[in-house]
Amino acid sequence: MNKRPGFYWTPLLAALLANQAWAVEPFTIKSIEVEGVQRISEGTLFNYLPLQTGGQFNDFKSQQALAALYKTGFFNNIEIYHDDGKLIIKVEERPSIAKILIEGNSELSTEDLKTGLKSAGLAEGKIFDRSLLDRIKLDLQRQYFVRGYYAVEIETEVTPLQDNRADLKIKIREGEIATIKQINLVGNRRFGEDELLDQFELGVPPFYAFFSNSDQYSKQKLAADMETLRSWYLDRGYINFNIESSQVSITPDKNSVFITINLREGEPFTLREIGLSGELIVPEKELRDMITVVPGDTFSRRTVTDITTAITERLGEEGYAFANVNAVPEIDEATKQIALTFFVDPGKRVYVRHINISGNQKTEDEVIRREFRQMEGAWLSTSKLNRSRVRVQRLSYVDQVTLDTPSVPGSDDQVDVNLSMNERPSGSLMVGIGYSGGDGMLLNGSVSQENFLGTGKRVSTEVNSSKVNTVYKLSHTDPYFTLDGVSQSIGLTYRQTDAAKANLASYVADVWGGSLSYGIPLTEYNTARVGLEFESTEIKVNDTTPTAYKDYLLANSDKFNVLKLSLGWSHDTRNRTVFASEGVMQSLFAEVTTPNSDLNFYKLSSSTRWLYPLSKKLTASLDGEVGFSDSFKSTTDVPFFEKYSAGGAQSVRGYRANSLGPKDGTVSLGGNFRVTGTAEVIFPPPFSPDSSTVRMSLFWDVGNVFADIDSFDRAQLRQSAGVSLIWLSPVGPLAFSWSQPLNNKPADRIEKFQFTLGSFF
Repeated sequence: MNKRPGFYWTPLLAALLANQAWAVEPFTIKSIEVEGVQRISEGTLFNYLPLQTGGQFNDFKSQQALAALYKTGFFNNIEIYHDDGKLIIKVEERPSIAKILIEGNSELSTEDLKTGLKSAGLAEGKIFDRSLLDRIKLDLQRQYFVRGYYAVEIETEVTPLQDNRADLKIKIREGEIATIKQINLVGNRRFGEDELLDQFELGVPPFYAFFSNSDQYSKQKLAADMETLRSWYLDRGYINFNIESSQVSITPDKNSVFITINLREGEPFTLREIGLSGELIVPEKELRDMITVVPGDTFSRRTVTDITTAITERLGEEGYAFANVNAVPEIDEATKQIALTFFVDPGKRVYVRHINISGNQKTEDEVIRREFRQMEGAWLSTSKLNRSRVRVQRLSYVDQVTLDTPSVPGSDDQVDVNLSMNERPSGSLMVGIGYSGGDGMLLNGSVSQENFLGTGKRVSTEVNSSKVNTVYKLSHTDPYFTLDGVSQSIGLTYRQTDAAKANLASYVADVWGGSLSYGIPLTEYNTARVGLEFESTEIKVNDTTPTAYKDYLLANSDKFNVLKLSLGWSHDTRNRTVFASEGVMQSLFAEVTTPNSDLNFYKLSSSTRWLYPLSKKLTASLDGEVGFSDSFKSTTDVPFFEKYSAGGAQSVRGYRANSLGPKDGTVSLGGNFRVTGTAEVIFPPPFSPDSSTVRMSLFWDVGNVFADIDSFDRAQLRQSAGVSLIWLSPVGPLAFSWSQPLNNKPADRIEKFQFTLGSFF
């Protein structure tokens, strides 16, 4: 090196001299001084510097020192001098980033962009590196290209500030997303282009699809569509199908995309024979029954995959969780036939060491474990494991459930079962305050807890106070009253109703009573219910009481003590209790008063709900309910306060609650026969597509109440259609609906918008 003033090293010169002999007379370093540091401490520099006092300095050491310091990225320029053994290192630091401003972005959020910049090393307070900024600019451009924004323009500005700082500004002009104008398929002979393009997610949308984004080009979506096309051909026997090439052309304005896909179909193959070999474990006939193809059928990859999955799951039920079932084809190109053999390798039977539960911050471990059908120490059964997951996620206070089965270290036949869960709010609060000219101040409220103190027990209280109703209600349900899953429910109720002040009918009812019921599991999916309920009712009338009510009371007295016996059966295969997406819920219910009751009547009802997933986010739902009641012995009719009603948020939306059916003037009398049904398409809301607490639906409701079963008239069934939203809010389920009655009559009471808090579904 040279003495000051003299020669200094720059990055370019250091690179030029890296492979050249540069004569520097070696000397011993007496001391090292650093000049020019501002934010970087001398100690930090010395940590990177491969030199020290007392050491030798020569050509190799000088190159090594420069390389080490430039590699830190802290410096724009480095100069090295020496003077009688004193080594002087003068540096020029790169500026630090004072502020990063991003303008013009809408497709990518500013928060996401800054997070990406930070992970790449560009953040406020960091050392500015121009080359890094240039690389990030190119990466950002590629991100927009992936999303179809080919007209995007990105500019960067660096504004120097005092104290060796700089502001960075990234200006983005996204432009319009490139849209697909045409997709051409070349080489398809056996299938029409329209039929094949119907399998694509991308494409030119029809004129009526106003909100479709299928014409927004994406490289990933095109790759997925081509894989879908490949699968479509393989499922029809074209095992030699191949996509030869694909071309994507963009117009000069970068707003329109034309896609051409060149394919080779080949010929379809059929199955010559189907074999089964290997260690079968379960009876061969049972496995052969799972093979749903026969010789002569066209080869289908999907069918073969379904067969191997079915056999694998069957072996998993026997504890062979890691069984391999391979479909081995023998292809005859000359005859276009395939000899297919399903080879079974069960591997070792696997046992469960521990079941570990996490995420239950409020819920006791035992509440979750008692839902498990997979036991510790038993062999791992895939069906029992899947059923355990469904049972846990069916708990109303459980949101998301995931299961994994990691192998036990050092063992090839043991796994642990790890269940991770998220809890949803288990309490429901309903409070209402209102005022009307006829009713005055209205106060009502209820509190329910589905998971009381984390025990899984349900406790509910209700208080309702107004000029119309005064209600006090307390209930308690223990879903595991016995260890084998028998549930117990106890309830106490007092209700006073002054119907005249509600402009519904003119009578006053005082009712108090209690109930006790049990749920008895019959099988994994079937439950029987039996219960007793006592009610003491006193009815008071006046001059304006409807004639039908007065006649009933004259014939049957105005004070009743009734003991009801109830029997029920339910079949439930839903994957969840709240927001289920598949399964069936069926129930039968019978309620009859005992012979020693003051009134004798019975009720029979049947309900069915069928859920079917149309896609990952769309669910079809069909609901139907039929109820019938009648009296016996000396009781002239079913009590008017026990009759069925319809209309409102829980039956036929769009009509005021309990307003349908037979009437006395404008007062609804209810009926002994009710029919209701609903068809829905359920989906997550567009404004929160990944939410687990909000659902929307498009629905069609139908139903009505009739005086008795002989009065049923299909033409009198009321219909409505609309949209609904359910939100599992912190204070309980909120349900909103807007519906349009489709065949209402002049006497019907319409209510298009309806709202409920604390609804059941």
